[in-house]
Amino acid sequence: MSSRDHPPGDGLVELRLDVPGMDCSSCAGSVADALDATAGVTAHEEQPTTGSVVVTLDESTATTPDVVAAVEAAGYDVTGTDGDRDTSRADVWTSPRALQTAVGGVFLLAGLALRFFVGDANVVLGVVAGTSLHAADVAFLVAVAAGGFKTLRNGARSARDRRMDIDFLMSIAILGALTASFAFGKPLYFEAATLAVLFSIAELLEGYAMDRARQSLRELMALSPDEATIIDPDGTETTVPADTVSIGDRVAVRPGEKIPADGVVVDGDSAVDQSPVTGESVPESKQPGDEVYAGTVNETGYLEVEVTAAPGDDTLSRIVELVEDAQSNQTDREQFVERFAAKYTPAVVALAVLTTLGSPFVLGVSWPTAVVHGLTLLVLACPCAFVISTPVSVVSAITSAANHGVLVKGGTHLEAMADVDVVAFDKTGTLTAGDLAVTDVRGLNGHRERDVLACARGLEARSEHPIADAIVDAADEAGVDAPSVTDFDSVTGQGVRATLDGQPHFAGKPALFEEHGVDLSHVHATTDGGLRAAQPDCEHADCLDLRADTIPDLQAAGKTVVLVGTADALLGVIAVGDTVRAGAADTVSRLREHGVARTVMLTGDNERTARAVGDEVGVDAVYADCLPAEKASVVADLQDEHGDVAMVGDGINDAPALAAATVGIAMGAAGTDTAIETADVALLGDAITTLPYLYELAGDTNTVIRQNIWASLGLKAALAVGVPFGLVPIWLAVLAGDAGMTLGVTGNALRLGRISP
Repeated sequence: MSSRDHPPGDGLVELRLDVPGMDCSSCAGSVADALDATAGVTAHEEQPTTGSVVVTLDESTATTPDVVAAVEAAGYDVTGTDGDRDTSRADVWTSPRALQTAVGGVFLLAGLALRFFVGDANVVLGVVAGTSLHAADVAFLVAVAAGGFKTLRNGARSARDRRMDIDFLMSIAILGALTASFAFGKPLYFEAATLAVLFSIAELLEGYAMDRARQSLRELMALSPDEATIIDPDGTETTVPADTVSIGDRVAVRPGEKIPADGVVVDGDSAVDQSPVTGESVPESKQPGDEVYAGTVNETGYLEVEVTAAPGDDTLSRIVELVEDAQSNQTDREQFVERFAAKYTPAVVALAVLTTLGSPFVLGVSWPTAVVHGLTLLVLACPCAFVISTPVSVVSAITSAANHGVLVKGGTHLEAMADVDVVAFDKTGTLTAGDLAVTDVRGLNGHRERDVLACARGLEARSEHPIADAIVDAADEAGVDAPSVTDFDSVTGQGVRATLDGQPHFAGKPALFEEHGVDLSHVHATTDGGLRAAQPDCEHADCLDLRADTIPDLQAAGKTVVLVGTADALLGVIAVGDTVRAGAADTVSRLREHGVARTVMLTGDNERTARAVGDEVGVDAVYADCLPAEKASVVADLQDEHGDVAMVGDGINDAPALAAATVGIAMGAAGTDTAIETADVALLGDAITTLPYLYELAGDTNTVIRQNIWASLGLKAALAVGVPFGLVPIWLAVLAGDAGMTLGVTGNALRLGRISP
């Protein structure tokens, strides 16, 4: 199958087709060959486990109907395209193939009855090529024609394309049985009918099993609402298809309705069930200014939402697309399986030929029996269950995770997560709630609290750091006006500087001021600052040693200290506090129970503050005072010392560390394009408690994959060994080696959907 070698560009468009009948690598090969022969198709990617095909085509040469016709000419129905995605569940058992199989089954049973139970009615109806045809034989031949129609048709296409797939091998087996009937004078019509009907039943069972595996993705797609109520500028309401809303539209969402698009609440107050997107079970209160996501449900009140994302660009659509694309990133096990399967099939076909030609001489069986043994081995030559054992497990796990608010960007990341030895956490917004607030303001050198807040507000107003937001909010609450600001600059990992009212000022860590020569050990307290002198031997009675006492005391309480002042003197001290996120300590404990060897915390905060949080949540080590690049360096060191590392952060500020880690996990990624696109795993909600679920799911997925691989391979091998000795009848090879094993590996994979946070 081809990969997307050429991304869409000028004149090129990307089209996604729903092809539910394409449920194995053999089917994907047929579709790939058909698209290769279609003019204007520049690239294509088949995804059998999701039943979809992504095609890049040149619009000047090919159209969507051309591509659809090519796929359907290969024998697979297209049930939807990008503009008309199919979210319904087709009934496998009422399909044309199911009806043909039913007819074949009736005639197979009729033939059995005529041969074994009502022998008097099994009269000779004619002679063909010197061989008598009894009534039972005719019934078997009708069963072959009905039950094997699609198999023989697909086998002819495979022969034309010189592709040794399951349809080709089964066609050879069916036709071989019929040919042998005339060549040896011993009727093998029953064997041919059994192959045709049972294999068709096996294909239907495989389709049903794959449909079950795809169901969780279909449920995710179905979350998108069909309609939206747009409020026109004159206040009138118009109901339109949800996929026609535009950015800037104002939509009304009443209780019980789904929110039709990503947007911002502009009016109203309600609780919104965001579990379809973020996995969070408790509805979240929404007020004007709050973000909402397409597919979430308005629970109680009336909301008016201004649309901020076009249809197809909203969070839910990106999640569905990324989940669908996840299987294209093959795991190491998938690559191993495909390499092994490419050698397995020719080897078993060769064994079938040797068995047919050699067993009459070596084992003393008759030629008709040798032919039946060879045909049975042909049935076992296509490793369908073996090939799908890994991708069906990966897709089941990924779609299940998405339904619980965990977006895994591919099977490789899921596989890697299971092998993680160390989990590294960012502090602010990850282990802590991220709701920073100013807890202390202390004036120094004659400045009062309002002076300190005014200066800090001016410095921090242009910063995007969460601490800056907390200081600005505190200043606003105190009604403090900011001075005029010019020449603003951010000092990475240290703080900010700017010119206020014509004089350079700074706000940041104590080290920032020490670099400018400010003596933190001799600072004069302001009378109304609430500080007592800490330097009794100093000539000034109100002298403080910030470095030895004030700063450590605040940091020991888990607070971050921000100093405000100039290069010559300090104006004051501001302390900003945060609370440990609910469930953080339990998450660390559960990760350790699940087998994570070490948990660490990386933060740009000082050692004392970091240690206070680290001790509370129970991590094994704390790395403080880390700049963004230093966090990445720590992650690299952890990998060298301990093995695979997962880094958990906000997806933006921690980008270097996330990129350096074996698995980068972004917290609270819903609605954040950068986090969803760049992280290996995105926790769409803010619930850190989903991390143990992710680790458990990854480990169980690897276990299920191993079980599926060895069970399917072991069963095929056992059956193949027993065939030359007459221990495996042809019907058992079809039912156990193909249908039974496919159902087994798929059912085993579906167990992954039962794991929940």
